[in-house]
Order: sequence, then C-alpha cells, then structure tokens
Amino acid sequence: MPWTTRGRSRTSRSDNGPSGTAGEESLLSALALRSKGHWGYDADFIEACREPLTITAAYIASHPIFVAEIENTVLGFYSLHDAPPPETELDNLFIDPPAIRTGAGRLLWLHAIATATELGHRVMLIEADPFAEGFYSSKGAVRMGSRPSSIIPGRELPLLRFDLRSDHARDIKDKS
Repeated sequence: MPWTTRGRSRTSRSDNGPSGTAGEESLLSALALRSKGHWGYDADFIEACREPLTITAAYIASHPIFVAEIENTVLGFYSLHDAPPPETELDNLFIDPPAIRTGAGRLLWLHAIATATELGHRVMLIEADPFAEGFYSSKGAVRMGSRPSSIIPGRELPLLRFDLRSDHARDIKDKS
C-alpha cells in the first residue's frame, strides 16, 4: 500500500495530496500523547504533557504541518516552527505506536527535510525526547547541547542540529 503525506505549509504550495489538516486537532493531539506514552512514561508525566502537546486550530493555521497516512489512517505527523530562514525547528514529529518501526518516521523525516529546504532553511534544530535522540542521530543530526524541559524542572532535553545542506542531507534526499 502506498503511503502518502499531506498537509499544509503557509508559505509553500508543495504539499502532496489533499491539503490541510484543519479539523484534526483532537486526532493529532491524542496521537502525540499516545506516542509519548509509548516510551513508558508514567500517567502523571503524560498528563503534564497534555497541554504542551495539544495541537490547536490556531497552531495548524500558523505552522507548516504534515501527516503521513495509509488508507486514510493517520500514522504520524510533524510540524516546523514557522520561522524565517535560515534556521527552523522541528516542533513535532510523532508516530502512532502501532506505526513505530514501519518507516513512517523516516517518511516524515524525509518530508520535513524537503519542506524545510524548500522554505529556504539551511539548519533544522530538534529538541528531542531522550528516547528519540537515537533516531535523529541516526539520520545525521548532531547533539549541540540541551534545553530545560518546560514540563519537569531540572530535566534537560537533548538539542540537536541538522544541516540541511550537508552531504548526509543530500544522500538522504537522493535515496528517497
């Protein structure tokens, strides 16, 4: 079955498939929480994540956001910080737990690279969940430090940098 990505970019018309993710706020928010919960966090932590992981209509209207789906089932989504070039940030990349390790994450990662490049960015920053750092590192992102968690005081989250002009980025794009 072919996978598709669809979504919207406020500054680009390069989406593939039907446009927009409007009306999917609840679906995407619930998917983000399920994805976060996949890593074994306790219920209190997941509840503390609810507000920061809530996707709103206003968020969708103001950020490039795309979903991966197969047969009209959303497998995951990503969004970019709507910032002027040359630097952007991967705001979200979440995969529904049944779709983890199926290639959905890779599909969305490749799409995020292409979208960020098309929007004129040269660098993508990633504030990663500690359990996701290995995924981003395997794709060529390099840890450049950490950021304090907005949820748990004293917790630090890995901060990674991906050079969209790197040989690794070109190799990834050529293989997709």
